[in-house]
Amino acid sequence: MLGDDLVAMGTEQLLIFGILGLTLLLFIWGRWRYDIVAMMALIAAAISGVVPWNEAFSGFAHPAVVTVAAILIVSRALLNSGIVDQIQRSITSPKDSTKRQVRSLTGLVAVLSGFMNNVGALAILLPVSLRVSRRTGNPPSALLMPLAFGSLLGGLLTLIGTPPNIIVASYRAKVVGEPFRMFDFTPVGAGVLLAGLLFIWIFGWKLTPQRKGRSSKEDLFKIENYITEIWVSSRSKVAGKRLRLLKQAPVSDMQILGLVRGDIRIPMPAGDEVLEPGDILAVETSAENIKSLLKWGRFELLGGMRVGKKALISKEIGLIEAVVATDSPMLGETARSLSLAQRYDMNLIAVARRGEVLAERLSEIAFQPGDVLLMQGPSGTIPEVLESLGCLPLAERGMKLGRRQKNAAVPLSIFGAALGATAAGILPVEIAFTSAALGMVLAGVLTIHEAYESIDWPIIFLLGALIPVGAALESTGGAETISAALLQAMSPFPAAVILAALLAWTMILTNIVNNAAAAVIMAPIAVNAARVLELSPDPFLMAVAVGASCAFLTPIGHQSNTLVMGPGGYQFGDYWRLGLPLSVVAALAAVPLILLFWPL
Repeated sequence: MLGDDLVAMGTEQLLIFGILGLTLLLFIWGRWRYDIVAMMALIAAAISGVVPWNEAFSGFAHPAVVTVAAILIVSRALLNSGIVDQIQRSITSPKDSTKRQVRSLTGLVAVLSGFMNNVGALAILLPVSLRVSRRTGNPPSALLMPLAFGSLLGGLLTLIGTPPNIIVASYRAKVVGEPFRMFDFTPVGAGVLLAGLLFIWIFGWKLTPQRKGRSSKEDLFKIENYITEIWVSSRSKVAGKRLRLLKQAPVSDMQILGLVRGDIRIPMPAGDEVLEPGDILAVETSAENIKSLLKWGRFELLGGMRVGKKALISKEIGLIEAVVATDSPMLGETARSLSLAQRYDMNLIAVARRGEVLAERLSEIAFQPGDVLLMQGPSGTIPEVLESLGCLPLAERGMKLGRRQKNAAVPLSIFGAALGATAAGILPVEIAFTSAALGMVLAGVLTIHEAYESIDWPIIFLLGALIPVGAALESTGGAETISAALLQAMSPFPAAVILAALLAWTMILTNIVNNAAAAVIMAPIAVNAARVLELSPDPFLMAVAVGASCAFLTPIGHQSNTLVMGPGGYQFGDYWRLGLPLSVVAALAAVPLILLFWPL
Protein backbone atom coordinates (compact mmCIF):
# COMPACT_ATOMS: atom_id res chain seq x y z
CA MET A 1 0.00 0.00 0.00
CA LEU A 2 2.76 2.42 0.96
CA GLY A 3 4.60 1.69 -2.28
CA ASP A 4 1.43 2.31 -4.28
CA ASP A 5 0.93 5.63 -2.46
CA LEU A 6 4.48 6.69 -3.27
CA VAL A 7 4.02 5.78 -6.93
CA ALA A 8 0.73 7.69 -7.02
CA MET A 9 2.32 10.67 -5.32
CA GLY A 10 5.20 10.61 -7.78
CA THR A 11 2.81 10.54 -10.72
CA GLU A 12 0.83 13.47 -9.33
CA GLN A 13 4.01 15.44 -8.78
CA LEU A 14 5.12 14.81 -12.35
CA LEU A 15 1.72 15.98 -13.57
CA ILE A 16 1.73 19.20 -11.54
CA PHE A 17 5.35 19.92 -12.50
CA GLY A 18 4.48 19.39 -16.14
CA ILE A 19 1.42 21.64 -15.94
CA LEU A 20 3.31 24.41 -14.16
CA GLY A 21 6.31 24.10 -16.47
CA LEU A 22 4.11 24.37 -19.56
CA THR A 23 2.24 27.26 -17.94
CA LEU A 24 5.49 29.16 -17.39
CA LEU A 25 6.53 28.54 -20.99
CA LEU A 26 3.18 29.88 -22.23
CA PHE A 27 3.55 32.93 -19.99
CA ILE A 28 6.97 33.61 -21.51
CA TRP A 29 5.77 32.96 -25.07
CA GLY A 30 2.98 35.50 -24.64
CA ARG A 31 0.81 34.11 -27.43
CA TRP A 32 -2.21 34.04 -25.13
CA ARG A 33 -3.06 36.45 -22.35
CA TYR A 34 -2.08 35.34 -18.84
CA ASP A 35 -5.66 34.76 -17.65
CA ILE A 36 -6.30 32.40 -20.57
CA VAL A 37 -3.07 30.53 -19.77
CA ALA A 38 -4.07 30.28 -16.10
CA MET A 39 -7.49 28.85 -17.00
CA MET A 40 -5.81 26.32 -19.30
CA ALA A 41 -3.60 25.27 -16.36
CA LEU A 42 -6.63 24.89 -14.07
CA ILE A 43 -8.58 22.81 -16.56
CA ALA A 44 -5.55 20.60 -17.22
CA ALA A 45 -5.03 20.12 -13.48
CA ALA A 46 -8.71 19.24 -12.96
CA ILE A 47 -8.88 16.80 -15.87
CA SER A 48 -5.64 15.09 -14.80
CA GLY A 49 -6.97 14.73 -11.26
CA VAL A 50 -4.35 16.71 -9.35
CA VAL A 51 -7.06 19.26 -8.51
CA PRO A 52 -10.31 17.60 -7.33
CA TRP A 53 -13.25 18.47 -9.52
CA ASN A 54 -15.28 19.87 -6.63
CA GLU A 55 -12.40 22.25 -5.79
CA ALA A 56 -11.54 23.37 -9.31
CA PHE A 57 -13.26 26.74 -9.01
CA SER A 58 -12.81 27.26 -5.29
CA GLY A 59 -10.13 29.84 -6.03
CA PHE A 60 -12.72 32.33 -7.24
CA ALA A 61 -14.19 32.42 -3.71
CA HIS A 62 -10.75 32.76 -2.11
CA PRO A 63 -10.40 35.78 0.22
CA ALA A 64 -7.43 37.04 -1.82
CA VAL A 65 -9.50 37.21 -5.01
CA VAL A 66 -12.41 38.96 -3.27
CA THR A 67 -10.00 41.42 -1.65
CA VAL A 68 -8.28 42.32 -4.92
CA ALA A 69 -11.64 42.97 -6.62
CA ALA A 70 -12.85 45.12 -3.72
CA ILE A 71 -9.66 47.18 -3.59
CA LEU A 72 -9.86 47.85 -7.33
CA ILE A 73 -13.36 49.27 -6.85
CA VAL A 74 -12.27 51.39 -3.89
CA SER A 75 -9.28 52.65 -5.90
CA ARG A 76 -11.61 53.80 -8.68
CA ALA A 77 -13.77 55.59 -6.13
CA LEU A 78 -10.74 57.44 -4.76
CA LEU A 79 -9.86 58.38 -8.33
CA ASN A 80 -13.35 59.83 -8.80
CA SER A 81 -13.02 61.83 -5.60
CA GLY A 82 -10.59 64.31 -7.20
CA ILE A 83 -8.32 64.37 -4.15
CA VAL A 84 -5.39 63.04 -6.17
CA ASP A 85 -5.76 65.87 -8.71
CA GLN A 86 -5.40 68.37 -5.88
CA ILE A 87 -2.31 66.62 -4.53
CA GLN A 88 -0.51 66.32 -7.87
CA ARG A 89 -1.06 69.99 -8.70
CA SER A 90 0.72 70.97 -5.52
CA ILE A 91 3.87 68.92 -6.17
CA THR A 92 4.67 69.51 -9.84
CA SER A 93 5.95 72.68 -11.45
CA PRO A 94 7.27 73.32 -14.97
CA LYS A 95 10.20 75.15 -13.38
CA ASP A 96 11.46 72.02 -11.64
CA SER A 97 14.58 70.24 -12.87
CA THR A 98 14.30 66.69 -14.21
CA LYS A 99 15.77 65.39 -10.97
CA ARG A 100 13.18 67.24 -8.88
CA GLN A 101 10.35 66.09 -11.15
CA VAL A 102 11.47 62.48 -10.75
CA ARG A 103 11.54 62.91 -6.97
CA SER A 104 8.09 64.49 -6.79
CA LEU A 105 6.34 62.06 -9.13
CA THR A 106 7.93 58.84 -7.87
CA GLY A 107 7.40 59.88 -4.26
CA LEU A 108 3.72 60.61 -4.84
CA VAL A 109 3.04 57.45 -6.85
CA ALA A 110 4.79 55.36 -4.17
CA VAL A 111 2.59 56.73 -1.39
CA LEU A 112 -0.58 56.32 -3.48
CA SER A 113 0.40 52.75 -4.41
CA GLY A 114 0.58 51.80 -0.76
CA PHE A 115 -3.12 52.50 -0.29
CA MET A 116 -4.67 51.84 -3.67
CA ASN A 117 -4.00 49.60 -6.65
CA ASN A 118 -0.53 50.45 -8.01
CA VAL A 119 -1.70 50.35 -11.64
CA GLY A 120 -4.46 52.80 -10.69
CA ALA A 121 -1.92 55.10 -9.05
CA LEU A 122 0.23 54.98 -12.18
CA ALA A 123 -2.79 55.65 -14.40
CA ILE A 124 -3.49 58.83 -12.44
CA LEU A 125 0.04 60.21 -12.71
CA LEU A 126 0.89 59.05 -16.24
CA PRO A 127 -0.88 61.99 -17.95
CA VAL A 128 0.51 64.33 -15.26
CA SER A 129 4.06 63.20 -16.04
CA LEU A 130 3.56 63.74 -19.76
CA ARG A 131 2.16 67.23 -19.21
CA VAL A 132 5.16 68.10 -17.05
CA SER A 133 7.45 66.66 -19.74
CA ARG A 134 5.89 68.82 -22.45
CA ARG A 135 6.03 71.99 -20.35
CA THR A 136 9.71 71.59 -19.54
CA GLY A 137 10.99 70.05 -22.79
CA ASN A 138 12.36 67.01 -20.95
CA PRO A 139 11.84 63.68 -22.73
CA PRO A 140 9.06 61.57 -21.16
CA SER A 141 11.46 58.62 -21.02
CA ALA A 142 13.30 60.40 -18.19
CA LEU A 143 10.17 60.33 -16.01
CA LEU A 144 8.03 57.33 -16.90
CA MET A 145 10.29 54.40 -16.00
CA PRO A 146 11.06 55.81 -12.52
CA LEU A 147 7.32 56.45 -12.17
CA ALA A 148 6.47 52.80 -12.98
CA PHE A 149 9.15 51.46 -10.64
CA GLY A 150 7.99 53.83 -7.89
CA SER A 151 4.48 52.39 -8.16
CA LEU A 152 5.89 48.87 -7.68
CA LEU A 153 7.98 49.88 -4.67
CA GLY A 154 5.01 51.67 -3.09
CA GLY A 155 2.93 48.51 -3.23
CA LEU A 156 5.24 47.00 -0.60
CA LEU A 157 3.97 49.38 2.09
CA THR A 158 0.70 47.74 3.12
CA LEU A 159 -1.41 44.63 2.80
CA ILE A 160 -3.61 46.26 0.13
CA GLY A 161 -0.75 47.76 -1.88
CA THR A 162 -0.35 44.90 -4.33
CA PRO A 163 -1.93 41.46 -5.00
CA PRO A 164 1.20 39.47 -3.93
CA ASN A 165 0.89 40.88 -0.40
CA ILE A 166 -2.74 39.78 -0.24
CA ILE A 167 -1.87 36.31 -1.57
CA VAL A 168 1.00 35.85 0.89
CA ALA A 169 -1.15 37.08 3.79
CA SER A 170 -3.93 34.64 2.89
CA TYR A 171 -1.45 31.78 2.60
CA ARG A 172 -0.08 32.60 6.06
CA ALA A 173 -3.62 32.26 7.44
CA LYS A 174 -3.74 28.76 5.99
CA VAL A 175 -0.35 27.82 7.46
CA VAL A 176 -0.37 29.41 10.93
CA GLY A 177 -4.04 30.27 11.36
CA GLU A 178 -3.66 34.04 11.15
CA PRO A 179 -2.97 36.28 8.12
CA PHE A 180 -0.53 39.16 7.95
CA ARG A 181 -2.31 42.34 9.06
CA MET A 182 -2.61 45.67 7.25
CA PHE A 183 0.68 47.18 8.36
CA ASP A 184 2.72 44.02 8.98
CA PHE A 185 4.40 44.67 5.63
CA THR A 186 5.28 48.27 6.48
CA PRO A 187 8.59 47.90 8.40
CA VAL A 188 10.22 45.90 5.60
CA GLY A 189 8.30 47.57 2.77
CA ALA A 190 9.05 51.10 3.94
CA GLY A 191 12.76 50.30 4.24
CA VAL A 192 12.92 48.78 0.76
CA LEU A 193 10.86 51.68 -0.62
CA LEU A 194 13.18 54.24 0.97
CA ALA A 195 16.30 52.49 -0.32
CA GLY A 196 14.81 52.19 -3.81
CA LEU A 197 13.64 55.79 -3.97
CA LEU A 198 16.96 57.15 -2.69
CA PHE A 199 18.76 55.14 -5.37
CA ILE A 200 16.43 56.45 -8.11
CA TRP A 201 16.57 60.04 -6.84
CA ILE A 202 20.33 60.26 -6.37
CA PHE A 203 21.72 58.11 -9.16
CA GLY A 204 19.22 55.82 -10.85
CA TRP A 205 17.31 58.51 -12.77
CA LYS A 206 20.46 59.07 -14.84
CA LEU A 207 20.28 55.44 -16.05
CA THR A 208 16.94 55.85 -17.80
CA PRO A 209 17.29 56.01 -21.59
CA GLN A 210 16.91 59.51 -22.99
CA ARG A 211 14.61 59.24 -25.98
CA LYS A 212 15.05 62.71 -27.41
CA GLY A 213 11.99 64.13 -29.12
CA ARG A 214 11.01 67.48 -30.57
CA SER A 215 9.59 68.90 -27.37
CA SER A 216 8.20 72.38 -26.89
CA LYS A 217 5.49 74.01 -24.86
CA GLU A 218 3.37 74.34 -27.99
CA ASP A 219 3.58 70.68 -29.00
CA LEU A 220 0.50 68.68 -28.10
CA PHE A 221 1.96 65.32 -29.07
CA LYS A 222 5.42 63.87 -28.62
CA ILE A 223 5.31 60.37 -30.09
CA GLU A 224 7.49 60.40 -33.20
CA ASN A 225 6.97 57.04 -34.91
CA TYR A 226 3.31 57.20 -35.85
CA ILE A 227 1.95 55.19 -38.76
CA THR A 228 -0.96 56.92 -40.48
CA GLU A 229 -2.79 56.82 -43.83
CA ILE A 230 -3.56 59.78 -46.07
CA TRP A 231 -6.02 59.71 -48.95
CA VAL A 232 -5.23 61.34 -52.29
CA SER A 233 -8.44 63.03 -53.43
CA SER A 234 -9.06 64.70 -56.77
CA ARG A 235 -8.31 68.08 -55.19
CA SER A 236 -4.97 66.98 -53.72
CA LYS A 237 -1.89 68.86 -54.90
CA VAL A 238 -0.13 65.61 -55.83
CA ALA A 239 -3.00 64.04 -57.81
CA GLY A 240 -1.61 63.15 -61.22
CA LYS A 241 1.93 64.03 -60.06
CA ARG A 242 4.89 61.83 -59.24
CA LEU A 243 5.44 60.64 -55.67
CA ARG A 244 8.77 62.46 -55.41
CA LEU A 245 6.81 65.73 -55.25
CA LEU A 246 6.12 64.86 -51.60
CA LYS A 247 9.76 65.63 -50.84
CA GLN A 248 8.83 69.29 -51.26
CA ALA A 249 6.40 69.11 -48.35
CA PRO A 250 7.46 71.40 -45.43
CA VAL A 251 7.90 68.48 -43.02
CA SER A 252 10.89 66.53 -41.71
CA ASP A 253 11.39 62.90 -40.72
CA MET A 254 8.69 61.57 -43.02
CA GLN A 255 8.85 58.15 -44.65
CA ILE A 256 6.49 56.69 -47.27
CA LEU A 257 5.95 53.06 -46.24
CA GLY A 258 3.51 51.95 -48.89
CA LEU A 259 0.84 52.78 -51.44
CA VAL A 260 -2.59 51.15 -51.75
CA ARG A 261 -4.44 51.43 -55.09
CA GLY A 262 -7.65 49.45 -55.03
CA ASP A 263 -6.68 45.86 -54.30
CA ILE A 264 -3.02 46.48 -55.15
CA ARG A 265 -0.46 47.16 -52.39
CA ILE A 266 2.92 48.60 -53.31
CA PRO A 267 5.47 48.54 -50.45
CA MET A 268 8.08 51.31 -50.55
CA PRO A 269 6.85 52.83 -53.85
CA ALA A 270 9.40 54.45 -56.18
CA GLY A 271 9.63 58.23 -56.51
CA ASP A 272 8.48 58.19 -60.14
CA GLU A 273 5.17 56.49 -59.25
CA VAL A 274 2.30 58.66 -60.51
CA LEU A 275 -0.32 59.21 -57.81
CA GLU A 276 -3.98 58.84 -58.75
CA PRO A 277 -7.14 60.09 -57.02
CA GLY A 278 -8.23 57.38 -54.58
CA ASP A 279 -4.67 56.27 -53.76
CA ILE A 280 -3.87 55.72 -50.10
CA LEU A 281 -0.37 56.43 -48.78
CA ALA A 282 0.95 54.81 -45.57
CA VAL A 283 3.17 57.40 -43.93
CA GLU A 284 5.44 57.28 -40.89
CA THR A 285 5.84 60.70 -39.26
CA SER A 286 5.04 62.76 -36.17
CA ALA A 287 1.56 63.97 -35.26
CA GLU A 288 2.60 67.58 -35.86
CA ASN A 289 3.85 66.64 -39.33
CA ILE A 290 0.50 65.02 -40.09
CA LYS A 291 -1.27 68.36 -39.72
CA SER A 292 1.32 70.19 -41.85
CA LEU A 293 1.17 67.50 -44.55
CA LEU A 294 -2.62 67.61 -44.77
CA LYS A 295 -2.58 71.37 -45.15
CA TRP A 296 0.24 71.46 -47.73
CA GLY A 297 -0.94 68.66 -50.00
CA ARG A 298 -4.72 69.10 -49.48
CA PHE A 299 -4.87 65.45 -48.44
CA GLU A 300 -7.59 63.82 -46.40
CA LEU A 301 -7.11 61.45 -43.49
CA LEU A 302 -8.13 57.84 -43.71
CA GLY A 303 -8.37 56.06 -40.40
CA GLY A 304 -11.48 53.98 -39.90
CA MET A 305 -13.64 56.79 -41.38
CA ARG A 306 -12.76 59.62 -43.71
CA VAL A 307 -12.48 62.99 -42.06
CA GLY A 308 -13.25 64.89 -45.22
CA LYS A 309 -13.32 68.65 -44.66
CA LYS A 310 -13.49 68.50 -40.87
CA ALA A 311 -10.72 70.32 -39.05
CA LEU A 312 -8.26 68.10 -37.26
CA ILE A 313 -9.08 69.96 -34.04
CA SER A 314 -11.98 72.34 -33.45
CA LYS A 315 -14.34 73.27 -30.63
CA GLU A 316 -16.52 70.29 -31.41
CA ILE A 317 -13.81 67.85 -32.54
CA GLY A 318 -10.99 66.80 -30.24
CA LEU A 319 -7.71 65.02 -30.87
CA ILE A 320 -6.52 62.66 -28.15
CA GLU A 321 -3.40 60.61 -27.63
CA ALA A 322 -4.02 57.49 -25.51
CA VAL A 323 -2.24 54.29 -24.53
CA VAL A 324 -3.90 50.87 -24.73
CA ALA A 325 -4.04 49.37 -21.23
CA THR A 326 -3.13 45.78 -20.45
CA ASP A 327 -6.77 44.82 -19.80
CA SER A 328 -8.31 46.82 -22.65
CA PRO A 329 -11.10 45.17 -24.68
CA MET A 330 -9.21 46.44 -27.76
CA LEU A 331 -6.44 43.86 -27.34
CA GLY A 332 -6.21 41.64 -30.39
CA GLU A 333 -8.90 43.66 -32.15
CA THR A 334 -8.55 46.12 -35.03
CA ALA A 335 -10.20 49.45 -35.82
CA ARG A 336 -12.25 47.58 -38.40
CA SER A 337 -13.39 44.75 -36.10
CA LEU A 338 -14.25 47.22 -33.32
CA SER A 339 -16.12 49.50 -35.76
CA LEU A 340 -14.54 52.50 -34.05
CA ALA A 341 -16.17 55.01 -36.38
CA GLN A 342 -19.65 53.48 -36.35
CA ARG A 343 -19.94 52.35 -32.70
CA TYR A 344 -17.82 54.97 -30.93
CA ASP A 345 -17.75 57.89 -33.40
CA MET A 346 -13.96 57.84 -33.12
CA ASN A 347 -11.51 58.13 -35.99
CA LEU A 348 -8.21 56.28 -35.62
CA ILE A 349 -5.68 58.73 -37.05
CA ALA A 350 -2.43 56.93 -36.32
CA VAL A 351 -0.74 54.18 -34.27
CA ALA A 352 2.70 54.08 -32.63
CA ARG A 353 4.25 50.91 -31.26
CA ARG A 354 7.63 51.33 -29.54
CA GLY A 355 9.41 52.37 -32.73
CA GLU A 356 8.25 49.37 -34.78
CA VAL A 357 7.31 49.79 -38.43
CA LEU A 358 3.84 48.29 -38.83
CA ALA A 359 3.23 46.61 -42.18
CA GLU A 360 -0.57 46.24 -41.88
CA ARG A 361 -3.15 48.70 -43.09
CA LEU A 362 -4.13 51.12 -40.33
CA SER A 363 -7.60 49.61 -40.00
CA GLU A 364 -6.09 46.10 -39.82
CA ILE A 365 -3.48 46.65 -37.08
CA ALA A 366 -4.25 44.35 -34.11
CA PHE A 367 -3.84 46.41 -30.95
CA GLN A 368 -1.35 45.40 -28.26
CA PRO A 369 -0.78 46.60 -24.67
CA GLY A 370 1.23 49.83 -24.68
CA ASP A 371 0.24 50.89 -28.21
CA VAL A 372 -0.20 54.65 -28.44
CA LEU A 373 -3.19 55.75 -30.51
CA LEU A 374 -3.91 59.14 -32.01
CA MET A 375 -7.69 59.41 -32.25
CA GLN A 376 -10.22 62.07 -33.23
CA GLY A 377 -13.79 62.40 -32.05
CA PRO A 378 -16.45 64.63 -30.49
CA SER A 379 -14.79 66.52 -27.61
CA GLY A 380 -17.68 65.93 -25.22
CA THR A 381 -17.62 62.14 -25.45
CA ILE A 382 -13.88 61.40 -25.63
CA PRO A 383 -13.41 60.70 -21.87
CA GLU A 384 -16.29 58.20 -21.77
CA VAL A 385 -15.18 56.50 -24.98
CA LEU A 386 -11.60 56.09 -23.72
CA GLU A 387 -12.94 54.56 -20.52
CA SER A 388 -15.06 52.08 -22.50
CA LEU A 389 -12.11 51.17 -24.71
CA GLY A 390 -9.74 50.67 -21.78
CA CYS A 391 -7.32 53.42 -22.85
CA LEU A 392 -5.48 55.94 -20.69
CA PRO A 393 -5.35 59.55 -21.96
CA LEU A 394 -1.83 60.88 -22.48
CA ALA A 395 -1.96 64.21 -24.31
CA GLU A 396 -5.11 66.13 -23.58
CA ARG A 397 -6.41 69.56 -22.61
CA GLY A 398 -8.28 69.70 -19.34
CA MET A 399 -9.41 66.10 -19.49
CA LYS A 400 -9.79 64.17 -16.24
CA LEU A 401 -9.59 60.43 -15.80
CA GLY A 402 -12.88 59.59 -14.10
CA ARG A 403 -15.69 61.73 -12.75
CA ARG A 404 -14.88 64.57 -10.37
CA GLN A 405 -16.64 64.26 -7.03
CA LYS A 406 -17.75 67.56 -5.47
CA ASN A 407 -17.20 66.33 -1.90
CA ALA A 408 -14.14 64.14 -1.33
CA ALA A 409 -14.92 63.74 2.39
CA VAL A 410 -17.39 60.89 1.82
CA PRO A 411 -15.09 58.51 -0.16
CA LEU A 412 -12.15 59.35 2.10
CA SER A 413 -14.22 58.60 5.20
CA ILE A 414 -15.37 55.26 3.81
CA PHE A 415 -11.82 54.34 2.83
CA GLY A 416 -10.46 55.43 6.22
CA ALA A 417 -13.06 53.36 8.04
CA ALA A 418 -12.15 50.23 6.05
CA LEU A 419 -8.46 50.86 6.62
CA GLY A 420 -8.96 51.37 10.34
CA ALA A 421 -11.19 48.32 10.76
CA THR A 422 -8.59 46.14 9.04
CA ALA A 423 -5.63 47.60 10.92
CA ALA A 424 -7.36 47.19 14.28
CA GLY A 425 -8.33 43.60 13.53
CA ILE A 426 -12.05 44.37 13.83
CA LEU A 427 -12.80 42.98 10.37
CA PRO A 428 -10.81 40.81 7.96
CA VAL A 429 -9.55 42.72 4.94
CA GLU A 430 -11.92 41.05 2.49
CA ILE A 431 -15.00 42.00 4.57
CA ALA A 432 -13.79 45.53 5.34
CA PHE A 433 -12.98 46.48 1.75
CA THR A 434 -15.99 44.72 0.22
CA SER A 435 -18.09 46.80 2.62
CA ALA A 436 -16.16 49.90 1.52
CA ALA A 437 -16.75 49.10 -2.15
CA LEU A 438 -20.47 48.68 -1.48
CA GLY A 439 -20.50 51.91 0.51
CA MET A 440 -18.89 53.82 -2.36
CA VAL A 441 -21.66 52.68 -4.71
CA LEU A 442 -24.46 53.40 -2.22
CA ALA A 443 -23.02 56.86 -1.54
CA GLY A 444 -22.97 57.65 -5.25
CA VAL A 445 -19.20 58.04 -5.43
CA LEU A 446 -19.23 55.73 -8.43
CA THR A 447 -21.94 53.97 -10.38
CA ILE A 448 -22.47 50.24 -10.38
CA HIS A 449 -21.31 50.26 -14.00
CA GLU A 450 -18.07 51.98 -13.02
CA ALA A 451 -17.61 49.52 -10.15
CA TYR A 452 -17.76 46.51 -12.46
CA GLU A 453 -15.58 48.25 -15.07
CA SER A 454 -12.92 49.05 -12.47
CA ILE A 455 -12.29 45.38 -11.70
CA ASP A 456 -9.28 44.00 -13.54
CA TRP A 457 -10.99 40.80 -14.64
CA PRO A 458 -7.88 39.17 -16.17
CA ILE A 459 -6.18 39.40 -12.75
CA ILE A 460 -9.28 37.97 -11.05
CA PHE A 461 -9.33 35.00 -13.44
CA LEU A 462 -5.57 34.56 -13.09
CA LEU A 463 -5.82 34.33 -9.30
CA GLY A 464 -9.00 32.27 -9.27
CA ALA A 465 -7.44 29.74 -11.65
CA LEU A 466 -3.92 29.55 -10.19
CA ILE A 467 -4.83 29.35 -6.48
CA PRO A 468 -6.14 25.74 -6.80
CA VAL A 469 -3.12 24.87 -8.97
CA GLY A 470 -0.82 26.32 -6.31
CA ALA A 471 -2.66 24.31 -3.67
CA ALA A 472 -2.11 21.18 -5.80
CA LEU A 473 1.62 21.93 -5.85
CA GLU A 474 1.53 21.60 -2.06
CA SER A 475 -0.96 18.71 -1.72
CA THR A 476 0.97 16.52 -4.17
CA GLY A 477 4.22 17.13 -2.32
CA GLY A 478 5.62 19.10 -5.24
CA ALA A 479 6.43 22.16 -3.13
CA GLU A 480 8.25 19.93 -0.65
CA THR A 481 10.27 18.35 -3.46
CA ILE A 482 11.29 21.75 -4.88
CA SER A 483 12.17 23.16 -1.47
CA ALA A 484 14.19 20.03 -0.64
CA ALA A 485 16.16 20.43 -3.89
CA LEU A 486 16.73 24.10 -3.08
CA LEU A 487 17.92 23.29 0.43
CA GLN A 488 20.20 20.52 -0.80
CA ALA A 489 21.83 22.88 -3.29
CA MET A 490 22.19 25.56 -0.61
CA SER A 491 23.10 23.22 2.26
CA PRO A 492 26.61 24.64 2.80
CA PHE A 493 25.13 28.09 3.42
CA PRO A 494 23.33 29.56 6.45
CA ALA A 495 19.59 30.14 6.52
CA ALA A 496 19.98 33.86 5.77
CA VAL A 497 21.63 33.02 2.44
CA ILE A 498 18.84 30.57 1.62
CA LEU A 499 16.33 33.34 2.37
CA ALA A 500 18.20 35.67 0.00
CA ALA A 501 18.25 32.98 -2.70
CA LEU A 502 14.50 32.49 -2.34
CA LEU A 503 13.95 36.24 -2.70
CA ALA A 504 16.23 36.39 -5.76
CA TRP A 505 14.47 33.47 -7.45
CA THR A 506 11.08 35.10 -6.84
CA MET A 507 12.43 38.32 -8.39
CA ILE A 508 13.52 36.43 -11.49
CA LEU A 509 10.20 34.61 -11.77
CA THR A 510 8.09 37.76 -11.37
CA ASN A 511 9.88 39.35 -14.33
CA ILE A 512 8.80 36.43 -16.50
CA VAL A 513 5.25 35.83 -15.28
CA ASN A 514 2.65 38.02 -13.61
CA ASN A 515 3.64 39.02 -10.06
CA ALA A 516 0.50 37.48 -8.60
CA ALA A 517 1.31 34.19 -10.32
CA ALA A 518 4.84 34.31 -8.93
CA ALA A 519 3.46 34.72 -5.40
CA VAL A 520 1.02 31.82 -5.83
CA ILE A 521 3.80 29.51 -7.02
CA MET A 522 6.52 30.56 -4.58
CA ALA A 523 4.52 30.83 -1.31
CA PRO A 524 4.14 27.05 -0.74
CA ILE A 525 7.78 26.48 -1.70
CA ALA A 526 8.87 29.09 0.85
CA VAL A 527 6.77 27.58 3.64
CA ASN A 528 8.07 24.08 2.96
CA ALA A 529 11.65 25.35 3.04
CA ALA A 530 10.95 26.90 6.45
CA ARG A 531 9.46 23.64 7.72
CA VAL A 532 12.47 21.61 6.65
CA LEU A 533 14.80 24.11 8.34
CA GLU A 534 12.48 24.13 11.37
CA LEU A 535 12.25 27.92 11.19
CA SER A 536 9.39 30.42 11.22
CA PRO A 537 7.62 30.68 7.85
CA ASP A 538 7.11 34.45 8.25
CA PRO A 539 10.51 35.67 6.98
CA PHE A 540 10.33 33.32 4.00
CA LEU A 541 6.82 34.50 3.11
CA MET A 542 7.94 38.09 3.49
CA ALA A 543 10.82 37.40 1.08
CA VAL A 544 8.32 36.09 -1.47
CA ALA A 545 6.14 39.21 -1.03
CA VAL A 546 9.10 41.54 -1.62
CA GLY A 547 10.51 39.53 -4.52
CA ALA A 548 7.13 39.32 -6.29
CA SER A 549 6.83 43.12 -6.30
CA CYS A 550 10.32 43.77 -7.70
CA ALA A 551 9.58 43.27 -11.41
CA PHE A 552 12.10 45.81 -12.67
CA LEU A 553 13.89 43.90 -15.44
CA THR A 554 11.30 43.54 -18.22
CA PRO A 555 8.22 45.35 -19.54
CA ILE A 556 6.11 42.20 -19.15
CA GLY A 557 6.69 41.55 -15.46
CA HIS A 558 4.06 44.05 -14.35
CA GLN A 559 1.27 46.07 -15.94
CA SER A 560 2.86 49.34 -14.82
CA ASN A 561 5.99 48.56 -16.86
CA THR A 562 3.90 47.71 -19.92
CA LEU A 563 1.84 50.90 -19.72
CA VAL A 564 4.84 53.24 -19.86
CA MET A 565 6.64 51.37 -22.65
CA GLY A 566 4.84 53.07 -25.54
CA PRO A 567 4.59 56.63 -24.16
CA GLY A 568 8.21 56.49 -22.99
CA GLY A 569 9.48 55.11 -26.28
CA TYR A 570 11.31 52.32 -24.44
CA GLN A 571 12.72 49.17 -25.98
CA PHE A 572 12.47 45.75 -24.29
CA GLY A 573 16.11 45.86 -23.20
CA ASP A 574 15.92 49.35 -21.69
CA TYR A 575 14.40 48.18 -18.42
CA TRP A 576 17.40 46.33 -17.03
CA ARG A 577 19.58 49.47 -17.20
CA LEU A 578 17.76 50.94 -14.23
CA GLY A 579 15.97 47.77 -13.18
CA LEU A 580 19.00 45.55 -12.53
CA PRO A 581 20.80 47.84 -10.05
CA LEU A 582 17.45 48.71 -8.48
CA SER A 583 16.75 44.99 -7.97
CA VAL A 584 20.13 44.60 -6.27
CA VAL A 585 19.44 47.61 -4.02
CA ALA A 586 16.00 46.22 -3.10
CA ALA A 587 17.41 42.79 -2.27
CA LEU A 588 20.28 44.22 -0.21
CA ALA A 589 17.81 46.31 1.76
CA ALA A 590 15.14 43.61 2.10
CA VAL A 591 17.18 40.71 3.52
CA PRO A 592 18.55 42.46 6.65
CA LEU A 593 15.19 44.17 7.25
CA ILE A 594 13.35 40.84 7.06
CA LEU A 595 15.83 39.26 9.46
CA LEU A 596 15.45 42.23 11.82
CA PHE A 597 11.66 42.45 11.93
CA TRP A 598 10.82 38.79 11.21
CA PRO A 599 13.56 36.75 12.90
CA LEU A 600 14.31 33.23 11.73
